[in-house]
Amino acid sequence: MNVLLLGNGGREHAFAWKISGSPLCSRLYIAPGNAGTASCGENVPISPEDFPALKAFCLEHSIGFVVVGPEAPLVKGIYDYFAGDPELRDIPFLGPSREGAQLEGSKAYAKAFMREFDIPTAAYREFPTKQLPEGPSYLASQAPPYVLKADGLAAGKGVVICQTLEEAQLELKAMLGGKFGQASARVVIEQFLSGIEFSVFILTDGKSWVLLPEAKDYKRIGEGDTGPNTGGMGAVSPVPFADEAMMEKVRKQIIEPTIRGIQQRKISYHGFIFFGLIVVGGAPFVIEYNCRMGDPETEVVFPRLRSDLLELLFAVPSGRLPEMTLDVDPRFAATVFLVSGGYPEAYEKGKPIDGLSLVENSIPFHAGTTREGEQVLTNGGRVLALTSFGDSIEEAVRTSLKNAERVSFDGKYYRRDIGFDLVISD
Repeated sequence: MNVLLLGNGGREHAFAWKISGSPLCSRLYIAPGNAGTASCGENVPISPEDFPALKAFCLEHSIGFVVVGPEAPLVKGIYDYFAGDPELRDIPFLGPSREGAQLEGSKAYAKAFMREFDIPTAAYREFPTKQLPEGPSYLASQAPPYVLKADGLAAGKGVVICQTLEEAQLELKAMLGGKFGQASARVVIEQFLSGIEFSVFILTDGKSWVLLPEAKDYKRIGEGDTGPNTGGMGAVSPVPFADEAMMEKVRKQIIEPTIRGIQQRKISYHGFIFFGLIVVGGAPFVIEYNCRMGDPETEVVFPRLRSDLLELLFAVPSGRLPEMTLDVDPRFAATVFLVSGGYPEAYEKGKPIDGLSLVENSIPFHAGTTREGEQVLTNGGRVLALTSFGDSIEEAVRTSLKNAERVSFDGKYYRRDIGFDLVISD
């Protein structure tokens, strides 16, 4: 079949890398793709949010399956656009409906969903701009630290943890005043939960579901988990503390009630659900939902899948998901992200990347890259993810770090402590 994959990040390179190796894939197109995805298929210069252009491309190139990588087109309703168009509705499609995508697109929607279906999560209140006078007084009634979340999509940077009341009140004013644009027109203030985080992923048709390997990502820019949040600085899989007892709690207390809620609300959901979890006192709580695979978690989850990814994905629209089983590599996988200097604040693009040919025993997944002639250039904040296998977390991370030294570009930065906390606690 001809497959159209939407997106241009490291996640999409991991998708493309796996899909291109499937015997079911005749041709793979990536819109718009990056310098890495070009080695897996054909990049096409179409934005994932340009629905009419995507329609024209699908019809012209006999697309037999559409796979959506990023969240923005899902939140904007690309599934509904395809399902509502007589010329497109018969093309198999992987991605939830606009309402299903609200699990990620609106923190307030997700929290209300969890409350309705008794899914463990932190206590919260939401504040739109018109309630600005109430927000500071509510903060004053709470104990630090304070967790403030932009309601909408903010590229992984819309969560701020403040240590003092003064800082939190200033941050609330800035967020409601437009710090994250329309995304923070509404702010969710959450109870702070202290624990250890990890990520769980399922692929679902809205009724049945398949559990993928879990992962742990590292969001903060600085070593020792310091500094502002990013889209992700690295990840490891499997997670040592996510043992069978913990995963049984996740299944019973989180995954099953989430699927039950989707069914009761009659939400059309064909795609991934990412559960961002935190373990508090031995119990899992939901920090957030995502309506797609995570990034950088995909870069460690997909390499561990020995199964045919395209066959697995296509089982959703074809009604065969209950038949699917996964073959998973038992080794550890670790990825380390190389980012542009200044990220997650202002950074420059267009820096030549050298040393890619020197990478050994790691898979280089491109994220913010582009190609001009024979030269690969930086084209984003998060530039390149280096994924390696090992019989231990230490071995996998050490290989990625060794290759991180071999790749060079002006302003390159990466964390050297990815997975270190798991080694200590294991």
